[in-house]
Parts: sequence; C-alpha cells; structure tokens
Amino acid sequence: MSQTVAYIGLGSNLGDRKNFIDKALRSLRETPNVSLIQSSNTIETKPLDNTNQPTYLNCVAEIKTTMSAEELHQQLIRIETELGRQRKEKWGPRTIDLDLLLFGEEIINTVSLAIPHPQMHLRSFVLKGLRQLNPRILHPVLNETVEVLADRLNGENFVLRPDYPQIISLAGNIGAGKTTLAKKIAAILSCEIILEAYDTNPYLARVYAGNRDLALDSQLYFLTSRLEQLSPASLEKGRPVVTDYLFQKEQIYAKLLLNVEQLTLYQKVYSLVSPGVTSPVVVIHLQDSPKLCLERIHRRNRPYEQRIETGFLETIDAGYEQLLSNWKTCPVFRLPDFDCFDEDAVKSLTHQLKYYI
Repeated sequence: MSQTVAYIGLGSNLGDRKNFIDKALRSLRETPNVSLIQSSNTIETKPLDNTNQPTYLNCVAEIKTTMSAEELHQQLIRIETELGRQRKEKWGPRTIDLDLLLFGEEIINTVSLAIPHPQMHLRSFVLKGLRQLNPRILHPVLNETVEVLADRLNGENFVLRPDYPQIISLAGNIGAGKTTLAKKIAAILSCEIILEAYDTNPYLARVYAGNRDLALDSQLYFLTSRLEQLSPASLEKGRPVVTDYLFQKEQIYAKLLLNVEQLTLYQKVYSLVSPGVTSPVVVIHLQDSPKLCLERIHRRNRPYEQRIETGFLETIDAGYEQLLSNWKTCPVFRLPDFDCFDEDAVKSLTHQLKYYI
C-alpha cells in the first residue's frame, strides 16, 4: 500500500509536559501502520489569546502512514484519551494535544476534520517545527512554503478575531503601488477602501516644494484625517476594509520632514491620538527599489512629487524596513518586486488574505 507523509503538532501544558510529549511520540511510533520519521525540537510557547494558564511545550512530528486521514485522526484522539486529555474548553489546558496539520497534499473539510489545520498559518510554534523538519513543505491551500508563512509572523502567534474590524493595510514607499493594489484587492473582496487623504491636504504640495515651515501642519492634517478614518466608530466589526497606508508610517515621515521642535510637539500629539486608531489584522509590505519607485513617481506626474529625489525614498524605505522587521501586531506579507498589474498574482494574493481575516 502507498504511504502518505503527514505532520502532527504536539502540545502539553499540564503536569510533566516533556514526559507527555515523549509518551505521545512513543505511542505514535507504536501505532500500527504508522512510521515516526522525525520530530522537531521542543519549544516553550505562551497560551493562545493570553489566557490564564501554564505555558506550553510544543513540537511537530513527521510520520508516514498507510491509513486514511480520518483513520489517523481517530488514532490521535485515542492517544490523547490514553494520556488523560479532557476536552472542556477551546484552547483550555491539556495534558496532551495532537493536531493533524498536514496529510500529504490533501485538502479535507468535513464535520470532524479539517486539513490543512485551519489556523496553522497563524501559529509560529507550528511553523517553526515544520520549518525545522522541511522548510520547503508547501501549504496546499495557500500554496506557499512553511518558510514563507513563518516569516510573515515574526515569531508571534495570532488568532482570528471576527469581532474586530478586519483592516488590511498596505505599506511601502511612495510609488510602490499601494493605492493601485489596494483598489484591486478591495474590488475582489467587494469591500470598502480607505484612501490616504493626500489630495485634500492643503499643505503637502508646499512642503514637497521645500517649505518646511508647513511640515508640521501637513503631518497633523494627515494624523487627524487618519484618526477619523480608522477610529472604531467609523469601522464595522467583522467586515474587511482595505487601506492604502499603514497608520504607523506617520513616525517615518515625521522624523524625515520635521525639525526638532516640530517633532517634539508632533510626538506628543501622536501619543494622544494613536490609541484611538484601529490596528490592522494584516499588513502587505510592497518592497520595491527606491529607483523603481522614483521612475513610477515621474510617470504618474503629480506636480508636487516631481522634486522628490532617490535619497528621500531611500530614507523612507529604510524606515519601513525598521518598522516592520520586528512587527508584532499582525502578520506581514512581504512582497518584493510585486507586479500590481499582474491579475493572476493579485488574485492569488487576495485568495491568501481571506485566510488571515
């Protein structure tokens, strides 16, 4: 009979956690029609959703089996029961947890079983284990490697929150294509789009023309408009909305455009305003070279942008990289050299986004 390679996530946060993990691996090894190939290192993980319970030990096991996915699933339940697992609450403490993450390339959605595991792409403790075993493992629904999926999380673990506004924020340099891509994603999702208010900013053109005395006025205009756009009262819970900017980028531009006195005042206002802004549930970072961005800026020919130079864009680019390199608020899709006019690429991206919102 043919064998299928499957991956199982193991976790324990009650009693002798390491012993329970070891016993579960031993039980897998002794299960008929199952060959335990290897297991990842064991790592310590905080409980999901910051619930008040002990921390977990987690690892991932790779097996081969001649069983069906449903048969294997039943064997995992058997092992959990034998090791004292009690099913009282979602994400509650447990002696052992065995999740069937992947079963070959199969996609299964039944009442009792969903494969791939529905939220494995949001769990660093799962993706780290899979990455250690084989970084080229391909998620059969998202069609991305576990290496790419892990990089989106910056080591964090996330849960879907349907009671929050589902903001998808575009980040990237001037001329990277944020507005173009935001409009295309919003059209596919049939959802609201919130655009940066640069056309109505009465100070922006003069600031870009060299009048830095108005830089604080321009930044405060953007700050107040974004607060109005992204306040919880302006957004519907559970509904996706796409923005062509990331609110936190304000600090990048403020440090670039404001003098010391202006920046001090601005940061005081920012600290008062920022808690009232709704955070995104996913960020898309368009990573294009400053040179290419400058070419696009010249092609679109907005008069107030024509004095922008490469050095200015290089500073913005570095600011985004610093901001998002250790971003912990939500997953970050990093898209180097993404073609916003490639309809298939945009559709593929939007398909993936549906699993993060």
